[in-house]
This record gives sequence, structure tokens and C-alpha cells, in this order.
Amino acid sequence: MHTGPEDPGPDPGGDRAGAPVLWLRDPDAFHRRLAAGGLIGFGESYMAGEWDSPDPVALLTRLAGDYANLVPRPLQPLRHVTLPRRPPSDRNTRAGARRHISHHYDLSNDLFAVFLDRTMTYSSGLFAGDEPRDRETLARAQERKIDRLLDGARVTAGTRLLEIGTGWGELAIRAARRGARVTTVTLSAEQRDLARARVADAGVADLVEVELCDYRDVRGVHDAVVSVEMVEAVGERYWPVYFAALDRLVRPGGRVALQSITMEHGMMRASRGSYTWMHKYVFPGGLIPSVTAVHEQLRARTSLAVVDRLSFGRDYADTLRVWRESFDGAADRVRELGFDDTFRRMWFFYLAYCEAGFLSGIIDVEQIIMEHAR
Repeated sequence: MHTGPEDPGPDPGGDRAGAPVLWLRDPDAFHRRLAAGGLIGFGESYMAGEWDSPDPVALLTRLAGDYANLVPRPLQPLRHVTLPRRPPSDRNTRAGARRHISHHYDLSNDLFAVFLDRTMTYSSGLFAGDEPRDRETLARAQERKIDRLLDGARVTAGTRLLEIGTGWGELAIRAARRGARVTTVTLSAEQRDLARARVADAGVADLVEVELCDYRDVRGVHDAVVSVEMVEAVGERYWPVYFAALDRLVRPGGRVALQSITMEHGMMRASRGSYTWMHKYVFPGGLIPSVTAVHEQLRARTSLAVVDRLSFGRDYADTLRVWRESFDGAADRVRELGFDDTFRRMWFFYLAYCEAGFLSGIIDVEQIIMEHAR
């Protein structure tokens, strides 16, 4: 650790020890925030420029790997007493869900275009084992991920497909190119508008309907349902409603393809009520489920049976690294779009924070394919 306003260059002691380096620009402010806000204060201090690192991902990866030991073991049962609790406004009622989705996804389509690849896909790519993992290969990794989900859901010509969580339309376009008839729903007006434009540009507007609609309000029965990294935004209180919706919206014998970030079940249970920096600044209302929690919901609420699973957390770390490097290299463009340096540091910290989570193994990502047995 170095204290002081200037970058000191490499820390010989840190390098020899293999330890990541943290530069304290304003030690007093850093310690005040940490004392007042814990890990929320740690992130806010980075946003304010009170600390930095030559390699924030390495630093955050080390912290994530040691997360369980940050609180002395005898005091860990009391952790839930001291951590900030989620406010009532964090609940994903219909109004709350619209507000939370808008908070993140309606920032600016141009902002997301700064760091996403040409497919405008905002979820983990699936890289081939021997290919480079960079901006040039990310678009193909996204197409590979989408194709695996569509194959798992048995989407072919004539399939009636429902997508819960539109993104910016790439999955719907690829499904339509197979000849499927697609209904895709989102709560983001910005996403809806750009997805409709991209669908039209792709020449498949006659096969795709993009609707501004809550998943709870979707009606009809479909041959297949696909939902990519949407369940994390649902919130534990509404998991029963979400999984029951998957069940009622797919026909008997049909398939559901789910892609979700996951965490270990014990960690999920310990953190389920906590209010974090990520909730406050990036994803209000969310909770990453465990695979165990998904299975519990399937057994309790549905007739869906898991027929295939694939985990690929390292691919998400590489996806996030490409996004982070692209975003960091476009600081001038981000400013042109009206976002100040505090926002830019917040967004960089968010991408680095997530990348570190996957590198440390504290979180993973899975594709889970289910079949409606009834």
C-alpha cells in the first residue's frame, strides 16, 4: 500500500511478494468512507479518486478470494447485523422493476455501444478453447453462446419462441434467421427502440415482436422460452413468480433455456438481505441465485426438469476484460455523451469488480436447459 497523491511507480516490496498494489491518494477520506460505509464506502472512495491501483482487477480479485476471511470467524455470525440492509424501495414490484431496469439500461444506448461488440450483447460470450479472447473474437463468442441456447431450446423454423429480457435484439434476430417466430419482452424503452431498429435492419421484422412488457404480464403458450441473465434482476422475493411464469409459458414437451450468473449457495444465503455498492449504483433490486436455489424453485413451482448444464465463468471474466479495456479506452467518447469522470470511474469499477468475481471463482455463469415434463 502506498499513501500520497502521486503514482509512485512499481512497489518493489509488493512485486516481490506477488501482492497487488493500492495507492491511497487521500488516506483520511478513504478511512472515513471505509469506517462509515464498509464495502460501499470502499467503492465510493474509488469513484471519488481517493484510491487507485495500477491493476484494480488484481487487487479486487485478491479481495474477493479473501472475502470470507475479511470478518474474523468468531464474528461472522453477526455479519448480518452490521451490514446495510436493503431498503423497501429495492423490491421488484412492477413499478420497482421498471424503475430498476430504467436506472441501468436506459442510461444511453450509445454508452453501451462504446464497449459492447457489434452484436450489442450484454452477457457472457462463449469462447472457443483455442481462440484469442479479445475484441475481435468477442462477437463470434456471443453468437456461439446464443446458438448454444437456441440449440438447447430446440429452436428451428416455425418454433414459437418467447424471450424474456430482450437486450438489444441479437438473440431474437438469430432465432428469426432460423425461421422462428419470436416474441421478446423488455422493461427498457431504450432497448426496445434499438432492438426494433436492429430487427428491421436485419430484415426479420415480420418474424419478431419486441414488446415493453413485464414477464409477469406475458400471456400465451410457446414452444420454447429463452432468458439470458435476467433472473439475477428478479429478486428472491419474486423467484417463485418468475419460475412459475417459465412453467406456464412453455407448452408440454417444450424447452426453457436459462443463462444465469450464479454463486455458491451458502454465500447466497449469507448475502441475500445485504445492500451493497452494486445495488446502490449499478443493479438495484437484484440477487444472484445459486444453482441449488434454481433447483429448489424448479421442484417447488414447475414441471421443468434440467436436461443440460454448462458453466463457463472464465469466459465471463474474459468478456468483462474486453468490455473494461474498450470502455477505458473510450474516455473521451464517454465524456462527449455527457457522463462525468465520477460516472466513468464508477462504471470502470463495476466492470473490474465483476471481472474479479469471476476470476476468483466467487461467482460463475451457467446455461441451464430445462424440458417441460408435463
